[in-house]
Amino acid sequence: MSDVLQLIGNTPVVEITRIDTGSCQLFVKLENQNPGGSIKDRIALSMIEAAEREGKIKPGGLLVEATAGNTGLALALIAARKGYRLLLVIPDKMSQEKIFHLKALGAEVVMTRSDVERGHPEYYQDLAERLAREHPDSFYVNQFANPANPKAHEEGTGPEIWAQLGQRLDAVVCGIGSGGTLTGLSRFFGRVAPEVKLVLADPEGSILADRVKTGGLGKAGAWLVEGIGEDFVPPLCDLSRIREAITVSDAESFAAARLLLREEGLFGGSSSGTLLAAALRYCRSRDRPERVVTFICDSGNKYLSKMYNDYWMADQGFLERPRYGDLRDVISRPYAAKAVVTLSPDDTLLTALGRFKLYDVSQLPVVRDDRIVGIVDESDVLLAVYGYEKRFREPVSRYMTTRLQTLSPAAPIQALLDIFEAGRVPIVCEGERFLGLITRIDLLNYLRRRMPN
Repeated sequence: MSDVLQLIGNTPVVEITRIDTGSCQLFVKLENQNPGGSIKDRIALSMIEAAEREGKIKPGGLLVEATAGNTGLALALIAARKGYRLLLVIPDKMSQEKIFHLKALGAEVVMTRSDVERGHPEYYQDLAERLAREHPDSFYVNQFANPANPKAHEEGTGPEIWAQLGQRLDAVVCGIGSGGTLTGLSRFFGRVAPEVKLVLADPEGSILADRVKTGGLGKAGAWLVEGIGEDFVPPLCDLSRIREAITVSDAESFAAARLLLREEGLFGGSSSGTLLAAALRYCRSRDRPERVVTFICDSGNKYLSKMYNDYWMADQGFLERPRYGDLRDVISRPYAAKAVVTLSPDDTLLTALGRFKLYDVSQLPVVRDDRIVGIVDESDVLLAVYGYEKRFREPVSRYMTTRLQTLSPAAPIQALLDIFEAGRVPIVCEGERFLGLITRIDLLNYLRRRMPN
């Protein structure tokens, strides 16, 4: 094989065996095995090759697209391989891993707001379309209305599934981002096996499940799952063959993805969690055995800073922590849980600098025998070494701040605000035992978790 693009498609299917699927057999198609790491490799290749055949792309030309992530990654891979430039407009809820990946592939990334609806000038699709108009020689890929999108699934994904399951299949569970997967599979199975049911897995906050159930268009909410769910019905999306629609919360999606990794060893992204949660609900509700398939849409390595990060999950309110009814509930990184990055008094300023950079923090507690003895921040290090670079090898104990503002767990919340106002960091101690620091974002997350639904 001479080209990485030849690896797109023909992904394996694996049966779920360690998670309760009721009376059904549940299979997952591992789209994370595509070279770009997601199911979107299929449509990106299909759309670009269709545009090449139709003469819509010039050699070295500019591609423009709006994407929640994986379509952008797929386009970036193919653009890099074929020598095209790529401009992507991305909503700001995308994980940092995806953004770094895109930039590493050479894509230009424009971030925009994820809290606005269609018609707003910063809505990601409207912004991408406007940017494409401003570059008259560009090609606007427009996955949401591009007929080569569903064609990739009608001619590729659907026939693969049908062959891999021995032409014995009762239901397919899939989500809707652009609508290409659902529409392509609907066309294929409508022609080849119309008895196969299509089941929609939709994030809570998306309007698509309600559209299927009621025919109406409710008001969209917000959700953290990436890549699926919409606040409109994409132009190429055919909902006519959906037999059932299942709404899945962010919490259930993330829990299902983490369960999939822990029990089956399959590392899927956030939308994979939504699909798995919906598929499990579907399977467990059946009164007779069925053979059901869904997708691992992309790889979990794009979400390590989010749903696979216990601290992020807790900050978002998806993991329960012990509750004390005092300032311990505000500490997001408890020292006792080994969640705090610290220094010892004998560590050097060079070590401090390394930890600032590695953990993306600007200050570190200095701890000896579970007691906090000081704090060193970037300003302390800068003032110490400016003009005296040899001091990088001196211990932090010489330059750390030892005038510490400590609070007992029983102190009121207002005490935190007073310390912040003074430009200091609240330090919570029980007697001499260090419990943790509280930052402004810790307090904001705590207050948000208390916000009524």
